[in-house]
Amino acid sequence: MNPIALIWLQFALCAGLIGFAGVRLSRYGDAIATHTGLSRNWVGLILLATVTSLPELVTGLSAVTLAAAPDIAVGDVLGSCAFNLVILALVDIFYRNNSLYQQVGQGHVVSAGFGVILLAGAALAVLLGAQGMMPAIGHVSMASVLLLGIYLVAMRTLYVIEQRHQGHTEATQRPDMTLKTALMGYGLASMVIVGAGIWLPMVGVELARLMGWSNSFVGTLFIAFATSVPELATTWGAVRIGALDMAVGNLLGSNLFDVLILAIDDVAYVKGAIYAQVSLVHAATAITACLMSGIVIVSLASRPTWRVAHVASWSSLALLALYLLNAAIQYWQA
Repeated sequence: MNPIALIWLQFALCAGLIGFAGVRLSRYGDAIATHTGLSRNWVGLILLATVTSLPELVTGLSAVTLAAAPDIAVGDVLGSCAFNLVILALVDIFYRNNSLYQQVGQGHVVSAGFGVILLAGAALAVLLGAQGMMPAIGHVSMASVLLLGIYLVAMRTLYVIEQRHQGHTEATQRPDMTLKTALMGYGLASMVIVGAGIWLPMVGVELARLMGWSNSFVGTLFIAFATSVPELATTWGAVRIGALDMAVGNLLGSNLFDVLILAIDDVAYVKGAIYAQVSLVHAATAITACLMSGIVIVSLASRPTWRVAHVASWSSLALLALYLLNAAIQYWQA
């Protein structure tokens, strides 16, 4: 078989495995929410967001240790953050009952706000790291320590908010599986995602070599798409069962955890601070994702009702436009 066709087949297989496992996660997550009494928002923010971000975590660790490709690791994380917000726009477009931003709770504003802070911090880390202006502790950048601190503050704040509104969670239907079945299925689906995530960066490096593209371009667009398939699948699954808050919580929570993965990758990359070893074009992706998160905050606060040409709200179209602009920037730098 032609080497290029073979590598694309491997890429499609990785994405397919991750997607299949991701679809199952939404059902198991909803069942766990009902059995435990947790809100769908909290399940989406913590349970689903953590597991659907496992491909980014495993891919990043594999990229910086086995494949020696930090650009793929950073591009995957930041590209996934931007793609997750595109998924939010697509949900708004295809969810015809009403505007998505009207149907979900305004508590998501907090998680989106912390996403802005973390993404802006990541952009600053890349810019300052390239200039050698970011201090480090050994081989670990101080930026990673700050990102970890912000993430912990975000989780603590969101937990307090969840506890405050625990009595106002939406009613859920009786689950069609036992808690034991849901937990076992959750674990098996997670294992499939981890296995595919280990394989994916190897495929990405070979894809970049055969196509003549840069690792940053492949990581930001193609690897980020593949590792975001769980978010896409679980979000669609959550929307189908009417769990809109779980869907939005999954996407925004994934972005928080994805930026934390940068810090984890930095620790694993023993050749030095990872931000000083990657292309400056990653800062453009981080800033784009930051702008997109800002649009989500405005939309959740203002709750737009009208659709442009009866297709989508202005905010969803703006999210798509910003993502395409960043894709063009990445292509020009490839």
